[in-house]
Amino acid sequence: MEQAITYELLHIDRNSGARRGIVHTPHGDIQTPIFMPVGTQATVKAMTPEELSDEVYAQIILANTYHLFLRPGHILIKEAGGLHKFMNWNKPILTDSGGFQVFSLGALRKITEEGVEFRSHLDGSKQFISPEIAIEIEEALGSDIMMAFDECCPYPSSYEYTKNSMERTTRWAARCKKAHKNLINQGLFGIIQGGFFEDLREKSVKDLIEMDFPGYAIGGISVGEPKTEFLRILRHTAKLMPENKPRYLMGVGSPDYLIEAALAGIDMCDCVLPTRIARHGTAMTSCGKVVVRNATFERDFTTLDEECDCYTCKNYTKAYIRHLLNVKEILGVRLLSIHNLRFLTKLMDRVRIEIENDNLIGFREEFYKKYGYSIGG
Repeated sequence: MEQAITYELLHIDRNSGARRGIVHTPHGDIQTPIFMPVGTQATVKAMTPEELSDEVYAQIILANTYHLFLRPGHILIKEAGGLHKFMNWNKPILTDSGGFQVFSLGALRKITEEGVEFRSHLDGSKQFISPEIAIEIEEALGSDIMMAFDECCPYPSSYEYTKNSMERTTRWAARCKKAHKNLINQGLFGIIQGGFFEDLREKSVKDLIEMDFPGYAIGGISVGEPKTEFLRILRHTAKLMPENKPRYLMGVGSPDYLIEAALAGIDMCDCVLPTRIARHGTAMTSCGKVVVRNATFERDFTTLDEECDCYTCKNYTKAYIRHLLNVKEILGVRLLSIHNLRFLTKLMDRVRIEIENDNLIGFREEFYKKYGYSIGG
């Protein structure tokens, strides 16, 4: 049967093992490695679809199953013709399963083998999501890539807790696959769990590969652990993942983590980071983070980043953006969001070129030195 999602490997960096490829989807091709902006509520905060496409050059965006389930509801979105029509976005969309958000509710939720009972963070109403319901929601949303319903362990967690959680995630993945019907238009990815225990990660990968998903994600890292632990589990897990299918690392969006992910052989990453720090007045630049709110930029009539080609950097100064932020004009947040998102999509453009040139390790050294990172931390 024809698959909705397929992966084409174009080149492997002979010095690092980083991959250059294409993910083929029903709404177009995705050049990888890629950073994917997050549109939690069916919108990337403060951005129009035209800005995302024409200014940021986003190839794919995410939407959040949990939030859209609560409002406006997946039935309404299905009536609107699916997420693509509802939000006027004609490129690929990935929906997460809602698992991370549900498990972030802490005392507001109760996990059973059947699924998760929780109270809405909006009004306290009692809700329930099972693997079957998660698939029903995601199929109604009509995303190109759907994620299986999983349990995300907090950090740190004991071996026993992590093992039980990972095994439940595997059983839920099998139920998600069984419930998934729209195979031609939507691809379902399995999520590898296992916390920070290498043997549990190995078991999770092995069991999920046997289910033959069209793509696989690493979940449950970048959840507050030290960078050394992040890198250890990332590198150990990524090398176990199938070479002929997309590899997705969930919840990563800082420049150093994106480069490290690519070096480990990851194809896709996402994070709310660039728009979140924009709302707090911070810009990512080629020389490191710039807190534009600071008084030092009051009379700085230079652009945010001389190396950036975004709409913001072509037209506005730090002084003007600082003024907008200080008087709480929404344009300030919008301009910083455009810049930060474009900074990351442009970074990944460069990463793809460096992989083709077998030079991603050299580029990492160059980038880290300029940005202010250390290779070891």
